[in-house]
Amino acid sequence: MTFGEQPAYLRVAGDLRKKIIDGLLPPHTRLPSQAKIREEYGVSDTVALEARKVLMAEGLVEGRSGSGTYVRERPVPRRIARSGFRPSDGATPFRQEQADTAMRGTWESNSAQIEANDAVAERLGIKPGDRVMRTTYVFREAGEAMMLSTSWEPLALTGRTPVMLPEEGPLGGMGVVERMRAIDIIVDNVTEEVGARPGLAEELLVLGGVPGHVVMVVQRTFYASGRPVETADIVIPADRYRVAYHLPVK
Repeated sequence: MTFGEQPAYLRVAGDLRKKIIDGLLPPHTRLPSQAKIREEYGVSDTVALEARKVLMAEGLVEGRSGSGTYVRERPVPRRIARSGFRPSDGATPFRQEQADTAMRGTWESNSAQIEANDAVAERLGIKPGDRVMRTTYVFREAGEAMMLSTSWEPLALTGRTPVMLPEEGPLGGMGVVERMRAIDIIVDNVTEEVGARPGLAEELLVLGGVPGHVVMVVQRTFYASGRPVETADIVIPADRYRVAYHLPVK
């Protein structure tokens, strides 16, 4: 096999990737050894090793201690529906992030007062060092972690009110829109920016991924008359879920 302009390790990785996708190397099959790759493709040990690293970073294969490298089971992506609509009887944190009413889920949360860093302060339109309530969430479907979220709310708005703690009090667990309405703040707009990046080690530990797995990150901000009242980073494993938007047409 001859190689063109593309680095040899990418060509080898591409050929192995095609075999995995086409089913020639089905799930749970052992990937050819480094020596076998070297022999079949006429490349060095370094090229063979780098090609295997590419496939591992893409989440196509996984190493098993003392056994070798195997093709991973490819999950069928499920849908996370996001929508600006809110049910008239209020929205739980799970329903706020997953609008598909056919889906049922649970969540765990933890809240703490912290000082806003530069990035959070910019998103909330406050000064770095201003106090905010940070709430972290783990959302689960059928017991499996499907989504993480970190939310920040300026305590200048919610401090010393019944909704200061998002998951406690009379409106605990009712979602941002309903909680803000209770303190006469009317949320009238929401923006979301969707990006992707390699998952952090602590995120993948909870979500069940392996190093190198890509996650989608939704940066969501609620506004009331142009003023940010809450912002959040929502982290979703890209290999298991697709994000779908239901947008109103006016």
